[in-house]
Amino acid sequence: MNTPTNLSVPEQSEFGIGLAQASVLVVDDEPGIRNFIVKILGPMVGRVEQADSAANASKLLDANHFDIVILDNIMPGTTGLEWLREQRKLGFFADVILITAFADMDTAIEAMRAGVVDFVLKPFRSNQIINAVARCVDRVNLRRENYLLKFELASGNTAARERMLGSSSALQDIRNTLERAAPLMTPVMFTGETGTGKEIAARALHAMSERAGKPFVPINCATISPDVIENELFGFVHDSGPNQRARQDGLFLNANGGTLYLDEIAELPLSIQAALLRVIEHRKIRPVGSLREVPLDLRFIFATNADLEKAVAEGRFREDLYHRIKVLKIEMPALRKRAMDIKELTLMFIQQISRALGIEPLPLNEGVLLNLSRYDWPGNVRELRNVVEQSLIQGEWPAEFASSEPGKEVEAVDSLQEVERRHILTVLEACNGNRAEAARRLGVSRKTIDRKCAMWNG
Repeated sequence: MNTPTNLSVPEQSEFGIGLAQASVLVVDDEPGIRNFIVKILGPMVGRVEQADSAANASKLLDANHFDIVILDNIMPGTTGLEWLREQRKLGFFADVILITAFADMDTAIEAMRAGVVDFVLKPFRSNQIINAVARCVDRVNLRRENYLLKFELASGNTAARERMLGSSSALQDIRNTLERAAPLMTPVMFTGETGTGKEIAARALHAMSERAGKPFVPINCATISPDVIENELFGFVHDSGPNQRARQDGLFLNANGGTLYLDEIAELPLSIQAALLRVIEHRKIRPVGSLREVPLDLRFIFATNADLEKAVAEGRFREDLYHRIKVLKIEMPALRKRAMDIKELTLMFIQQISRALGIEPLPLNEGVLLNLSRYDWPGNVRELRNVVEQSLIQGEWPAEFASSEPGKEVEAVDSLQEVERRHILTVLEACNGNRAEAARRLGVSRKTIDRKCAMWNG
């Protein structure tokens, strides 16, 4: 038997970014080599498993997802490359490191055709295995980041740069719910009008969870053509030459380990709704054209501004999927129902956009803030952001929001109590003193308004 040398574990490889989260399968019929590789990788990777034969390795691939496979080429009954070619036909495309004692040109060519990405020659040292795995992990992560970045740029997404701001009781209730839901696998569905910040809340949920270091992948179901949405979501396998198949990972696999956010879920075609239900229930996907299901580890978050119950009644949305995804439903309040948050949001947008555009910020005085609070904001937070951007570009607030009196400029350093007092009084003025209407707009009870006013007038 060819035995490895240097049993001491070296210092962490310079290629080791992301190594701690990787899953590795070691396939070798020699227990000494298997145990050696498991021993050196165990403390460094997220998960490492071993198989003593090709048959047992196949069973593990059916039940688990692996980022890297370390494969011995010479095994009883079949060579590692023969087994790998068979797995490629079934739909297995993880990166493979080949262990071999024979580094001849024919083996190298055959290995490249089978999709081997790295070689380790026997006898090998521990640092050779670690560096080979780390290089593969970096390659996998770079490929995934590249794919997701291109997808996000193509979708024109800006929510990643924004935060869920607001001190209203409605927003605080949502934050409390997100904190309770963060550690769970339970699907979450955000509802509410367009522009209320459903994706921002979904990103906040992801950031609170143990998946925060993994991808958050937002998908707008209404913007992907029905002709390609199955390939985009599930990926696909196609013939790329004699006895060769290539695979394009879809959004599900590129989000693996993280969170998948499906916006405008009501627009998903019925055929894809059925496939999505199977994915949620079985945690596996089958790429288009593949013969093998791939295990999946995903947190699902959904969003819609549509009436899903009506869509179910009209046959446009599957009833079984509806009940599966509405386990935890969070309604995002319209901006007109939390007017006390307008100041904080406006100041944030002024700061963000002026810095991004390289222009001077506009002053926000109490008169402008009063006019902003009086407006109903049918486009919600998104419309507010657009108004701020337009005003910064033009150098002045639009006529309907501009104040004829200079007034005191609003400062970002006001205490929370002062912010609360000003906004409640501003909304009361906008409602002509109608406390019930002011409470409705602020998202608080009438008793809260009465109590605050009594305290300030006392």
